Amino acid sequence: MAASPVSTAYNFNNKADTTLKRDTTKNRKAPKGKKSAATSGTKSTVAKNDTSKKNANGLNSQVTSHAEDSTHTDIVHDVVYLYGRARVTYEDFELDADYIRLDKKNHVLFASGGTDPITHRYVGRPISKQGKEKPIESDSLLFDYKTKKGRLWNPASDQDGSYISGGEAKKLNETEVAYHNVIFSTCDLPYPDTHFGIVITKGIAEKNRIISGPAYLEIEGIPLPLAIPFGFFPKPDQRASGVIIPTFGEDQKLGFYLRNFGYYIGISDYIDLTTTGTVYSKGSYELSTTAHYLKRYKYGGTFTLSYGSHNYGLEGDPAQKDFNVTWSHSQDPNANPGSTFSASVNAGTSTYYRNNPAQSNYNISSLTQNNLRSTINYSKTWAGTPFNLSVGLSHSQDLTNKTVTLQLPTLSFTMASLSPFDTKDRVGDQKWYQKITISYNLQATNEVDNVPEAQLFKGSTLAKKLQSRATHQIPVGLSLNLFKNFQFNTNINYTEHWYLQTIRKNYARGSISGQDSLVIDTVSGFRRAGSYNFSAGLSTKLYSTINFKKGNIEAIRHVMTPTISFNYNPDFSALSYGYYKTVASNATIPYPYNSTTYSIFEDGFPSAGKQAGIGFNLDNTIEMKLKPKTTDTSGKARKVSILDGLSFSTFYNFAQDSLRLSPIAFSAHTAILNQKVNLSFFGSFNPYETLVLDSISNGAILKYTREINRYTFQDGKLPKLTSISFSMSGSLNSTSFKPHAPVMPGSALSTINPVQAQKLAFINSDPSAYVDFNVPWNLSFNYSFSYNNNIINTSSTNTIMLSGDVNITNKWKIQYNTNYDIKAGRLAVSSFGIYRDLHCWDLNVQWVPFGLYKSYNITLKVKAAILQDLKLSKRSDYTSGQYYNNSY
Repeated sequence: MAASPVSTAYNFNNKADTTLKRDTTKNRKAPKGKKSAATSGTKSTVAKNDTSKKNANGLNSQVTSHAEDSTHTDIVHDVVYLYGRARVTYEDFELDADYIRLDKKNHVLFASGGTDPITHRYVGRPISKQGKEKPIESDSLLFDYKTKKGRLWNPASDQDGSYISGGEAKKLNETEVAYHNVIFSTCDLPYPDTHFGIVITKGIAEKNRIISGPAYLEIEGIPLPLAIPFGFFPKPDQRASGVIIPTFGEDQKLGFYLRNFGYYIGISDYIDLTTTGTVYSKGSYELSTTAHYLKRYKYGGTFTLSYGSHNYGLEGDPAQKDFNVTWSHSQDPNANPGSTFSASVNAGTSTYYRNNPAQSNYNISSLTQNNLRSTINYSKTWAGTPFNLSVGLSHSQDLTNKTVTLQLPTLSFTMASLSPFDTKDRVGDQKWYQKITISYNLQATNEVDNVPEAQLFKGSTLAKKLQSRATHQIPVGLSLNLFKNFQFNTNINYTEHWYLQTIRKNYARGSISGQDSLVIDTVSGFRRAGSYNFSAGLSTKLYSTINFKKGNIEAIRHVMTPTISFNYNPDFSALSYGYYKTVASNATIPYPYNSTTYSIFEDGFPSAGKQAGIGFNLDNTIEMKLKPKTTDTSGKARKVSILDGLSFSTFYNFAQDSLRLSPIAFSAHTAILNQKVNLSFFGSFNPYETLVLDSISNGAILKYTREINRYTFQDGKLPKLTSISFSMSGSLNSTSFKPHAPVMPGSALSTINPVQAQKLAFINSDPSAYVDFNVPWNLSFNYSFSYNNNIINTSSTNTIMLSGDVNITNKWKIQYNTNYDIKAGRLAVSSFGIYRDLHCWDLNVQWVPFGLYKSYNITLKVKAAILQDLKLSKRSDYTSGQYYNNSY
């Protein structure tokens, strides 16, 4: 029998007949196979199923085979040849290939691919699978389906995020495989296109691990002088625990370090725990524990607790202690219909991000943030009823002033608007009294407001600073159409607050003017306070249209919406209500006394001052109608908004004795470039005259202003512009001006598979690690200008912010983020990044060229989530000094 790439030899050592080179996308030449001599001159038969039952060789199951092209049976040697999409199954073993030779006598299978006559590429490679194992692709294989032993050449298989390809694999039994010159890598491209990998010269693979002999690193097919005499590589079929290798380096202030060493624990398929630490040679250290949990169709989240002790001062100074807690939790909306639970927590010491920059990966946004906020919410809606309940905890932290505000907890119970005088079986239109609506809202809070961070955890803080109150609101409304063109609205609102403590103010004994000492006492006990107000308004719409007979513009329409309203609010600071008190200092001749009127409730409720006046508001919108485009088959005119809203408003209070007219406020907003860029401005005019007066202090002349009860138009002047602000913002990318692809049905969080869920959790844990090359460019910008005039002097700001990224090539992306103060003519904090996609690895360069956080960071890391800690980095820790500190 003539030798050929499809040989009839059964010797495992006959590599010339069995080893076939893999064809790749680089069009490497593949051997041209010829039809076996065993089939020469023999008529092929149509493909059909062939079944071998139990025989003298002791096979307990059936061997099933078929091929789409043709089959041939050698009766003398009891061999079946299968051509064209051949398939053989035996018990739990399955084999698919372009060509299969089935030797029933020796129960041996040989399989290989074939050469495409047009592309000359090697196609139809064998794909074998046994039991629940993942399929293995190879160039060719020999397999004894009775003893379950065999050999594969250039195998390629997925090992849960890692890949093995190239070389030879010899299956010793059902659980062990011997490897020779295979590549262990996170690159999903098979040999020889694997970019990075470890070449295992000799090794044994068991169910959950690979034990290797000598191994070395190979990059782009080039061996590197980095080798190990033996090694251990995990090959898990589920989450596995293990040690996290640290990185080494030096920090300018903290000394040499071992960074992010620790241990990963795969507790179950639903939760894992990662604990890492960093130690510095000068005594500083950091600890962090992160738990990821996910239950499909139910909930998922991440919890992180971090602690750091750093000594940035002189030797012997006390260390700075910092901690931080982050927690994010989301619930599938379909898990518990009618109720939801969510959490977004970020709390800790105000100096945590500044003292632990490595924990935020030197992210500029984290290092320069001024506030931390947290919310935990639970809501419940009762189907078929107007009632809704929401309970939450919240936290707000000012990092600049080092103060904390807590709400522990808040409760909201609402009833949607009802029409108590309407009936379900009503026939005909509503009567006017049937349009009366009523609703109810309860808000209960327990708040600790602006407490210094250092006092937050002291035992007496909550007892003295906690403010508890409940607010009940009952609004009653009526809306009617009058004379067809007018809309009339009236509202009566009643609000009542319940308190568990009130305050009292007094001056310390012996206080005199200029040296007064005001003392505030908290008095426990239940108190209630109620307020009410009445409002009524009348509005209409006025339309004006300009039609055009020529050009692309058909018409421009202007819509004015004038509104006049009446508002009444009593003066609840009157002594008859008992909500306000007056405190006065001791009057001692010749010194005058000081007096203050205050609310006994900490939040200043109810409001002081009587209000009875008329409000004016004028809103304007302008839109344009364009002729349809020649390519538009619908023939409908297009509407384009020119101005979404230009409004003017003011209020005239009859209850005041002077300065009854409030400042005239104005605002406008619109959007351009197909709603991609937003424009807005607002400001105010002062309708009264203002006097500039002089005073003398410490021998210097000081100027101050005072408004007088005289309108500017009485002197032939326009109202004075006191403030104006303008902003322009937008976010554009390459897809902004293209139609969005329709969302496929079922594409929701509730339908993602476990692999997608794992990738999404990884992105959520580090959003900066995700770079989308499918969007060639992104641009976000925000321009702002403000001007203030208080007659004596003026002030203004003029800044612009730019951020985004752009693809230089299909594999290179540049990222940028900068702020420029146009008035000062200087850049604020700016950062630049260069990203290189190395297929299964990422190269990321981040650079802050100047400023307090001047630094750079170069990172080469593996993309695979299970090996996200495998990375090589070089960085300079942030410093405001002149020189960089290089660390590895």
